[in-house]
Amino acid sequence: MKRRTFLKAASGSLLLSQLASARIPAHNWNSCDFGTGPTAKDRLYQGPFPQYVLEALIPDSEVVMTTTASKEIVPNFGMGLTVYVSGDYWPMRTGEDSVEKYLEDLIKIPFVQKVYIRLNWCNIQSQPGKLEFPEAWKQTFAITKNYGKRVAFRVMLENPDYPDPGMPKFLLEKVPYVALEGKWKTGHRSYPKGFKMPRYDLPAYQTAFTELNEMLAKEFNGHADVEYVDAFMYGFWGEGHTWPFTSHPFPDDATAEQTWIRMFETQLRCWTKTPLVTNTQPDWSRVGNSELIARTIRSNNWLRTDSIFIENEQIEALSNRPSWIAAISEAGMTTGDPKALRMDEGVTANENIIQHVMDIGANYWSVWNWHNISARHILSYYDKFPAPIDTLARRIGYRVRPAWIWSFKRDGTPGLVIGLVNNGISDVPGILRLTLSSLDGKVRVSGSLDAGYPKTRGVRQAMLLLPKGTNWKGLRLSAELEVKGVSYSLRWACQQKLDDDGSLTLRPTFGVP
Repeated sequence: MKRRTFLKAASGSLLLSQLASARIPAHNWNSCDFGTGPTAKDRLYQGPFPQYVLEALIPDSEVVMTTTASKEIVPNFGMGLTVYVSGDYWPMRTGEDSVEKYLEDLIKIPFVQKVYIRLNWCNIQSQPGKLEFPEAWKQTFAITKNYGKRVAFRVMLENPDYPDPGMPKFLLEKVPYVALEGKWKTGHRSYPKGFKMPRYDLPAYQTAFTELNEMLAKEFNGHADVEYVDAFMYGFWGEGHTWPFTSHPFPDDATAEQTWIRMFETQLRCWTKTPLVTNTQPDWSRVGNSELIARTIRSNNWLRTDSIFIENEQIEALSNRPSWIAAISEAGMTTGDPKALRMDEGVTANENIIQHVMDIGANYWSVWNWHNISARHILSYYDKFPAPIDTLARRIGYRVRPAWIWSFKRDGTPGLVIGLVNNGISDVPGILRLTLSSLDGKVRVSGSLDAGYPKTRGVRQAMLLLPKGTNWKGLRLSAELEVKGVSYSLRWACQQKLDDDGSLTLRPTFGVP
């Protein structure tokens, strides 16, 4: 889509009239107070840590162990390169390959850690009260699990790239479609169904929408193999717009906003464990996107963008999001075909995209070829220019390690102070919990950091007190990420040898002064 071109051409009076009629304006993100985020259970003391009398909290402490940053991909929850197995088209375009081979070739790409699938509502439901997932959906989950990865997904309520209406057939006689005003500017889409949107506000639609969320959540809310689910939003692909059309199907803007706020609240009620991800789409269609984004953050859910080069409003929202909120960046890559590279002073279009994904501090980046998805197309670029993708795969998201470990004893009680560093490009999207344990199970102490820590700059220190007589050597230090009340085991992002479960066995570091 070329929204930028159209916006430049739009008259000033049209833009001013839209701004004047907006009932819920966009936030000034840089100064918006979203509070302190989720509350840490068993909060650890996080400083200060004076060492000397009269204020000695950790007397006679000394650095006993250090770690250095990993140079490998770290496959943790809340981060990673995400390969798309389906984008705007459904069924999948597998070419001459079987669906199973097509899927496995994509999912097994070593530099991707997450898998994304999206399809249309009408493709998973044909009757009330029952979901019927296509075989490709089931295979995606099965193959992804075999490779130790997780799935993220979206169900598109409407899709301009699909020839049929997005609603299931049982709704078509109950909910009318309303033609949109305007014309598709790029000229390459012209479908018999026309460009129409349903009356989302009608009771029949609302009932079916609520049932859809309840059925999906019953199966996938908190599912161990699901990374996140995209929020259902208004319009094309569920992104929150029907650009470039100037109308919406509602009687007025107030009804549009109230309807989508109610529909978003339905989703919040259903998706209590799995992160719900809302697109930062500017409210071109006047359907309340700004309020949906605010409610996303206040409920400790996540944000996404479907572009990295179009609207500066999206860049502002992602750049000034609270530290505990993850950001998903979707931006289609080119193939390795010399005609597709769009080289500028030796920089390919993909490298340009990747640099800007890092600039916004993203947790995820989409690995996909727009309307042209296949492992061959992805690898045709990577085989020629591996460095940009390899760099991003090793910087995306948060990369936490216990950089310093101090040992001390106070009034006969031993303890450790852990100095945590984040070598990634984003802060921790939730609450980090630390645990010190012994192999025999006799020692186990744990507690949590404040939400969003450690950040990408500086050191976050936290103190763990041990039972009297405990020797810190040989204890295991492990970490978990808590998001919406669900805990995910983490692997430390350090070069030092880790245990099979991703924990670090503590030992003196040779060479520490």
